[in-house]
Amino acid sequence: MSPRKQIILGAYLGGVNHHTAWWRPDAGSQIDFSTFAHTARTAERGKFDFFFLAEGLALRERAGQIFDQDIVGRPDTLPVLTSLAAVTTHLGLAGTINATFNEPYELARQLATLDHLSGGRAAWNVVTSFDAFTGQNFRRGGFLDRAQRYERAAEMIEALRTLWASWDDADLVADATAGRFLGRRDAGAFAISGSQFDIRGRFTVPRSPQGRPVILQAGVSPEGRDFAATHSDAIFSPYGRMPEAAEFYRDVKARAARFGRAPEAVKILPSASFVLGDTEAEARERYEHLRREQITGKTAQILLEQVWNRDLSAYDPDGPLPDVEPDPDAPPIIQGRALVHQDRVATVTRWREIAESKKLSLRELVIDQFERGPFVGTPTQVAQQIDDFVQNDGSDGLIIGSHLVPWGLDEFVDRVVPLLQERGSLRAEYTGTTLRDNLGLPALPRASGRPA
Repeated sequence: MSPRKQIILGAYLGGVNHHTAWWRPDAGSQIDFSTFAHTARTAERGKFDFFFLAEGLALRERAGQIFDQDIVGRPDTLPVLTSLAAVTTHLGLAGTINATFNEPYELARQLATLDHLSGGRAAWNVVTSFDAFTGQNFRRGGFLDRAQRYERAAEMIEALRTLWASWDDADLVADATAGRFLGRRDAGAFAISGSQFDIRGRFTVPRSPQGRPVILQAGVSPEGRDFAATHSDAIFSPYGRMPEAAEFYRDVKARAARFGRAPEAVKILPSASFVLGDTEAEARERYEHLRREQITGKTAQILLEQVWNRDLSAYDPDGPLPDVEPDPDAPPIIQGRALVHQDRVATVTRWREIAESKKLSLRELVIDQFERGPFVGTPTQVAQQIDDFVQNDGSDGLIIGSHLVPWGLDEFVDRVVPLLQERGSLRAEYTGTTLRDNLGLPALPRASGRPA
């Protein structure tokens, strides 16, 4: 009998989206350090692998105006994670940082510094951008086209790896009399030339405790899956339900093998939420109430406007779906939100079929289709659902979040984590000293220390 897979757990902090219940009187601030510290400490108490922050580089707009329900204030990721390194001991610290709008030398120094200050717990979630709305904050012309953004991201990762490897372990020589470490004369030398970057010099940060930060990435398209299978230590899966989750799991692992990597070297991690109750009926009732709180009529309108690319304010949220066709050629009515549904016409056609077959209103259709697939039930039921999902290769773990920030994760840690530990699927104590250790990733080969 094969041993049970150990469930990887990440904790994400809800931000600017309709899932997070910022309207609740007991919700905390999205920018106060106490919010980040409480969530991270709770995750570490639950023996989670890492704490995860998404990225928000621009405030979202609808027809040129900031969303009524949007939240002003998106702090920069790296200072937050660096601060959390001081109040945690084992928890990994993962930040989403855009490869399109950053330069290799600066980003490599920032992430390597975080890895040093945290004792080997840093992770980088690589994302790209192609929209001019966000890009106008950063670059002349505003954006890169779709092909170039992947090209730049691949070169960015390789550049950072070259910089991180420019110091060999042997480059550090102890100077006992001075109480410091001295680098050899050629330590940190690098030269990088490609279509996106042409840089050379000496890297200032020695090799970090885990060799280099862990690389995370999300990718759904064939190109995105190949990118993740080639470069990433873990990939965020959009699939939280079987059988789609298992199909994605098999596909990405197979792609990794085709690229000469061990399948276990790439971890699959979908995001998930949870709703608990003392009985299944209570949990289900809480869940249904929460869904209707999250999807107001205005929220439903805005979520559909992104696909229709039209002003839908004249349509009754409790009435049928709009009878007009989407307008893919018009300027985007929604700015700053990633468009998941690339084929607008096909998406609208499918939604109309679903709404007709299920007799759903506009708002009900949004509730049905923008579902995150939470685990719902008693703590025992949720623990079993999560364990079954992972053991049956739906994923290698989950990125857990709650609608209530920052207190919601406490319930999961207090009521579900002990049950997963009893099942033998979750560690009782940390055993590794770095994030790479705790994730069960293969050890890195010793750095060559020299550019090609």
